[in-house]
Amino acid sequence: MGSDLGFFSTVDLDLDVDVDPDDDAPANIASTDRDATTNVSGAGAHLFASSHASVPSGTRQPPPPPPPPTSRPDVHAPTLREIEENQITKLAALHWSSKAKEIVDAEPLKRKKQKKSGKSRKSSAAAEEKEDTSTFDPELVEKIWNEELVASQFSLRKIMLLEFSQYLEEYLWPHYEPDTSGNTHLLSIVVMLNEKFRERVAGAWNAVCQQPDKFTQFFTECLQLLVNHDEHSIDLRVRRFLLVFLTNAFQSLDNAVVRSCCLRLVSIGTWRCLANTENLLSVSPQLRKAWNKSQKNLSSDQGERRQQDFEATCLSTLIKDFVKILDTIPESSPAPQFAIAYCERFLEFLIDLITQLPTRRYFNTVIKDHLVVELAFDRPLAKRGEKNRQIAKDRTSSSRRLQFYINFEIDDFTGSSLSPSESANNHYSKVQKLQKICFSKHRESLEEFALASVGTLNKTSLSRYFGQLEGAELRALCEEVGIRTRDFSSKAAFSQQFLRNVLVERYLPRQSQLEQINAMSLFPSEVDLFDDTQLPSSHSFTNTHCMPIPKLNLQFLTLHDYLLRNFQLFRLETSYEIRQDVEDVVKRVSPRYNTDAEGPDKTVISGWARMGVPLEKFDIVDIGPVQFGGEAPTFVKADLSFYVGKYTDVIRREWDSLRKHDVLFLVTIQMHPDLRGDEDITTGPGFCRKYGIKYVRGCEILDLLGWNGQPIDDFGISREIKQQSSRRSLRVLLDPHQYYSDMQRVQAKEIDDVYESLNLLIRRKPQENNFKAVLETIRDLMQSEIVVPDWLQDVFLGYGDPASVTRENAEHPVMRLDFRDTFLDWEHLKDSFPTMNVVSAEKNASFDPPYVLTFSSSAYSHEPGDDAVSTILRRKRKFSSLELPELEKGTVLAHTYAIDNNGPYLDDVPKRNMIRFTPTQINAIHSGMSPGLTLIVGPPGTGKTDVAIQTIANLYHNYPEEHTLLITHSNQALNQLFEKIVGLDIDPRHILRLGHGMDELEGDWGKYGRVNSFLEKRIHLLSEVERLVRSLGVDGAHSSSCETAGYFFSYHIQSRWNAFRHAVSSESADVASNFPFHMFFANAPQPLFPTQASRSEALEIAEGCYKHLRNIFDELEEIRAFELLRSNHDRSNYLLVKEAKIVALTCTHAAIKRRELVAMGFRYENVIMEEAAQILEVETFIPLLLQSPDQETGESRLKRVVMIGDHNQLPPVVKNMAFQRYGNMEQSMFARFIRLGVPTHTLDMQGRCRKNIADLFRWRYPGLNDLDSVLDTSEYKLANPGFAFDYQVVDVGDFNGAGETEPIPHFIQNLGEAEYVVATYQYMRLLGYPAKRIAILTTYNGQKALIEDVLEKRCRWNPLFGLPLSVSTVDKFQGQQSDYVLLSLVRTKTVGHLRDLRRLIVALSRARLGLYVFCRLKLFETCVELRPAFQRLLERPSHSLWLRGGEIWGSKFARPVGVQNAGVVQKGHKGRWEAEDADSAYEIADVAHMGAYVHQMIQEQVAFMREQKRLRGEAEAAATAAAAAIVAPPGEPGAGTGGESSADAVRERERSPEQDEEDQEDENQGDEDDDEEDMAGDS
Repeated sequence: MGSDLGFFSTVDLDLDVDVDPDDDAPANIASTDRDATTNVSGAGAHLFASSHASVPSGTRQPPPPPPPPTSRPDVHAPTLREIEENQITKLAALHWSSKAKEIVDAEPLKRKKQKKSGKSRKSSAAAEEKEDTSTFDPELVEKIWNEELVASQFSLRKIMLLEFSQYLEEYLWPHYEPDTSGNTHLLSIVVMLNEKFRERVAGAWNAVCQQPDKFTQFFTECLQLLVNHDEHSIDLRVRRFLLVFLTNAFQSLDNAVVRSCCLRLVSIGTWRCLANTENLLSVSPQLRKAWNKSQKNLSSDQGERRQQDFEATCLSTLIKDFVKILDTIPESSPAPQFAIAYCERFLEFLIDLITQLPTRRYFNTVIKDHLVVELAFDRPLAKRGEKNRQIAKDRTSSSRRLQFYINFEIDDFTGSSLSPSESANNHYSKVQKLQKICFSKHRESLEEFALASVGTLNKTSLSRYFGQLEGAELRALCEEVGIRTRDFSSKAAFSQQFLRNVLVERYLPRQSQLEQINAMSLFPSEVDLFDDTQLPSSHSFTNTHCMPIPKLNLQFLTLHDYLLRNFQLFRLETSYEIRQDVEDVVKRVSPRYNTDAEGPDKTVISGWARMGVPLEKFDIVDIGPVQFGGEAPTFVKADLSFYVGKYTDVIRREWDSLRKHDVLFLVTIQMHPDLRGDEDITTGPGFCRKYGIKYVRGCEILDLLGWNGQPIDDFGISREIKQQSSRRSLRVLLDPHQYYSDMQRVQAKEIDDVYESLNLLIRRKPQENNFKAVLETIRDLMQSEIVVPDWLQDVFLGYGDPASVTRENAEHPVMRLDFRDTFLDWEHLKDSFPTMNVVSAEKNASFDPPYVLTFSSSAYSHEPGDDAVSTILRRKRKFSSLELPELEKGTVLAHTYAIDNNGPYLDDVPKRNMIRFTPTQINAIHSGMSPGLTLIVGPPGTGKTDVAIQTIANLYHNYPEEHTLLITHSNQALNQLFEKIVGLDIDPRHILRLGHGMDELEGDWGKYGRVNSFLEKRIHLLSEVERLVRSLGVDGAHSSSCETAGYFFSYHIQSRWNAFRHAVSSESADVASNFPFHMFFANAPQPLFPTQASRSEALEIAEGCYKHLRNIFDELEEIRAFELLRSNHDRSNYLLVKEAKIVALTCTHAAIKRRELVAMGFRYENVIMEEAAQILEVETFIPLLLQSPDQETGESRLKRVVMIGDHNQLPPVVKNMAFQRYGNMEQSMFARFIRLGVPTHTLDMQGRCRKNIADLFRWRYPGLNDLDSVLDTSEYKLANPGFAFDYQVVDVGDFNGAGETEPIPHFIQNLGEAEYVVATYQYMRLLGYPAKRIAILTTYNGQKALIEDVLEKRCRWNPLFGLPLSVSTVDKFQGQQSDYVLLSLVRTKTVGHLRDLRRLIVALSRARLGLYVFCRLKLFETCVELRPAFQRLLERPSHSLWLRGGEIWGSKFARPVGVQNAGVVQKGHKGRWEAEDADSAYEIADVAHMGAYVHQMIQEQVAFMREQKRLRGEAEAAATAAAAAIVAPPGEPGAGTGGESSADAVRERERSPEQDEEDQEDENQGDEDDDEEDMAGDS
């Protein structure tokens, strides 16, 4: 059967698989039992060639060859060889694709070089007479359709080959003419568009939407073909292609051209297809008005009128066709070909339509009227597949999902969300309306129903009531309530039982979705983990069928709908990750069936695993009571024990590091003799059966148990307990709902007792085990009244004006702000507003910062209110009385003020910003300071972090009473931000870092660390008070506590200060002599009052001194609460709620701690989110809801949301490709807002890369320029020593006859590239490049492991080389940078996941000064998506690496950067590159050549070190002899009469300490050189 060409899928089967490092083997297990992963990480890390330097012994053997392609059914992408040899490529080369022509032309040359054949044979196509290939040939389209697509059953490989050759862009669409092109041409375009969506190609619509009129006609033709099809010429498979195209279109409403075509199909005009339109229109005047308007818009032109009628009835016709197809599918016998797949796709299409409000508004009524769900459940398809329960479950799930969304709690016409009470009232009203009809017209049959209480009605009672109706009376009742009674096509009456079922379903009370979710276990069971319909293998997923999972798209019906979809997808994704861990552990422990084992269970564990241990004992110890109205117990406690004695200390420590609330998994494995087959089953249900996995249950650690079975308060196991026994005991909490369900099934004798058979315990990495807390948080949000700010909610759900949330459209605009030190000087201020007129409000035309800026009211859509001036400016006397002036449009008024003197000490001087922000950065900072939503798009190196930091500082100073939440995705990014925040003019008391990543920061910035710092600060401040007391000569214990210090300030300090102010009020009074605190400030820089200071300056100094004193007592007043609170827990909570103004945490930690934060009353007004494009939708949403609504207004306190990221770089990490592509789970809220059209601030000046390197990704960011620093700084202007070019791509051929390999499936390595990269790294180190400035990146974890293994054997042990700054995958290195990057792209067969352009952008933008890319060039340069970058790479030599001789890093090096200075020139257009001077530039042909060259350099370095050692030895011997001659008595050997030895001695005595240090360094270096010589000699 042909593939289903669906969308949101992947052909990238080569994932970035995470593989653990080598496990520490148990002490009593032979090394032969080590897992396969240990061998894989070093697979292929053998020597270059005999000419390369050798390494110490112990090199691992090469891996076994990968399975042949025929045994790998999950590989779908065509390889490079298939592309080269396939007939499609040859056709493309002949007719439309210049790139394909290059491939075809290069193939004979390649064969000639390899001498595999003599003279290359010309293809039959090339032998024909030359023709004008620019002309279009319709017969060629027919030929490709019939011979390549239809004949191959629409092979995925064939379609991908056509897509690679740009069949759509260069041939089909340019020559498509709506009036003349045939159906084959149209269908070919549809197939190509579907393929782009399936592969998630960026800008899939770009090729066809550049001509809106032409696309509109094309869209109409597709609809005509789908609706008015000829069944003989277009089968269901092709109709399914058209249906998938239509689904893709309705999922792309962010495209204006596509949206205009789609929305015409779901307007109110579709109601002409209803059974009784008038009844609906009578309900609402607004609906009547909309209907009348649509009727007036009907055209009088017959052609236009036919088109309008067609659009109004199109979807109704498709529903009728769907019902016809349903009728053709029998319950058990073979179904018509492609019928089932078409029906599944159609249900998916309907679900997509009613889960977006613009398409749902009127069309949901049509679906209800056409009885789609009822007919789907009634037809044999719903009952089909009883032999395969999973298939039946899958199909039923789609129908159930459609039914759920048809009856979703929302007003279809207004879009208002319905509360549970409103939904209940609607249901009661609907039933009561039916009861009135029954009482008045069907009283004899339904009087009991008419008088029944609505609350007592259920499915059983409704079936009984409606079962009393027969024939005409039943049909009459149905027609009275608007239910169709006749079939669409045959017009025959529906069966009576069907109509009764429809009535029951229409008036049946709906079960609450929340009740179902609350009854759901948050721990996945074996049923969830090994269900391939919902958890397909990520590597084999191709999106050839529908999946019973929700999708994330642009719009959501309500907040509950948003949370529900994210909850389901997040649970599925974590289940998939857990399944991978369970499968990994089970494979490692190697369960086997042993007939000699004691007891009924013959399962034995023959292997071992780091993350799993056999269970020694498991007992249920306590079961909680059942709550009123519930079924499950409130808790279930169990005790378990296991042994860790056979493991090494490292693994024991890992098991002993388990803590409270950690999640564990309990597994039952029961092997049988026939379970272990020879088939290679790696995942899914087959794996479950093969390894005997019977049950999987999750649990949460509650307590650590001691030897007596009692809980231990201190969870850290003491040394004594660990030495006494290797037995560990834990008390755990089981999921009560899962336990209740298990007990129900045990009582029904469906299963054995699960908890008596558990025999394996599995743990997971701590950073991967937070899923339960996140799921609990999402579930809590679904059950609480979510308060999203009114200004954000509509745009958040995907409706309303996207620009309404911006600064300019804020309901309460702020027009005057204090920018403090944002601007460095007046010129910087004027340059920052290039399109505006900056006017001084002071006497001087220009002045220095700080700057207070007032913006014109004409720039805002709302009138200014009381909060149009920031809080701090309202509090300053100068600005509180200033009215906002009427400014002309485009005018900015600048004020200034005197910076407060905070005291005479250096620490009192405020820190200042030193960054000269660009105009776009200033605009972004201004927007972030203003109310509303701010999206900041930051291309690589444009200073996103600096913008975030300055925004935080400005908010802190403008609104000192407000709190700011700083969110990032990773701890690393958060720590980088936090380190910069600490360096700003922000009081450390008001900064707090939450989460585990704070351990990596200098200083203790966590809750308890901050509490300790407050207490330490208290001691210091009280000592200052004591010093002040002594300086004033006041008696008493005034510094004993914060309280007494406060009294001292009130009675002694303020009184003296007031007296001083009174004394100096006279102009003749001397300020210095009257100042009362001279003795206290005696340790300040002197003189305190300079003699040349004016009176005003002296008063300012005195004010600063008093402010310093006042700050001491103000801080003590804030610390007073910590003095009163006695427990650290209370102190830390007080710190978080009351003291901290800037709180930093990761999005995951926010999700984990939400319940706790809300309970303690945490509040904030601003959220700043870095890495926003890398955070999942729901993990972005949760930080907006970490507080309760305002108690007075009931509204959210949130005023500002600033999201900073780059949607052109990598999205959130989703491991399962089905959820990533089909469910669109990789969509971030940041990217969704951009798709919705929310205005952004795109930073446009990069300061990271050289200009040449930035050009590699600049094409992706229109308008991106370079800062002066990357143009003028010397390190950017000079070339890289030893390299001809600052960046270069190097074509790497097969090494030892192989390119990419897979030692285990999906663990991809390329030995040739690994060796080449490491050799280049060695070359750089030999030239003197610091290791900390070099990073090695790759696109696959398998290659990363291989490179690390080669480095381990070649470099780690050798002080000449050492290890680079980082060896990482591109994905993990996002957000980081390095001066020099060596990049390995690995693949030689297929492009793999690098076809995702976002990954390439990250890879090319990590290097500052040098980038060297190693890859199979022909593969990547032919990829359409990567072509813009590779075209720039190919402007340099690509088939070999060019080096320069005589250049050393760090020396006086003056070669300018640039191709013209490389010493390499190209002969002719696209000719060969040659050295201008053979003595200065060298060409490295391949990896073996590079290895030999590095080996030669090593030998030269060794020889040089030996010579240096010899010379040092001779010099030392001469110096020793000279010294002996000086001290020897006269007449003895060596006692010369002056001469050279005496002079040397004098010079030796006159040596400086610096020269002595240099000699000492030379001695140390000599020792190192000895080691190096020995090591190099070994090589």
